[in-house]
Amino acid sequence: MGFWKSLFSSSDAASPQTQFEGDALDGTSDRTEEGSRIYFSTERDIDLYELEELCDAVGWSRRPMRKVRKAIQHSFLVASMWQQRGNTRRLVGFARATSDHAFNATIWDVVVHPDFQSKGLGKALMKYMIKKLRSEDISNITLFADPHVVNFYRRMGFIPDPEGIKGMFWYPD
Repeated sequence: MGFWKSLFSSSDAASPQTQFEGDALDGTSDRTEEGSRIYFSTERDIDLYELEELCDAVGWSRRPMRKVRKAIQHSFLVASMWQQRGNTRRLVGFARATSDHAFNATIWDVVVHPDFQSKGLGKALMKYMIKKLRSEDISNITLFADPHVVNFYRRMGFIPDPEGIKGMFWYPD
């Protein structure tokens, strides 16, 4: 559970590639390449077409924009990850969480553009989300993961329900 302890330790010992420093909007930033930096934001005013392009890039099915807008509006936390290069910024990551505002939160829609995967940025985005949720005194954090990303979340300390699968689902016919 080293990952979880690292969220609450006073020293943020991340590798230089994923160490985020300085403030940009309400998030943090990392210099990734010459003239480019990555920063996080909890600003909800996200261009839905840009978010759709990001989701398309990873092969997600399209969803009605009015529903995506509503999901963002009703989320407890929305985090986006941006690449800033000069005056141009590009959405390269996104995640959101719903919550009962007291005990529980569920993280949804975690996506990182393929060009930015395998660089520690997905882990950094999740760490950012968890820190923000913990700062709101949320103690139980859950998520749903497709089979091909389960190991990513396991490496971050997420475990299957230790009491067995409690989740049940209802889908319209």
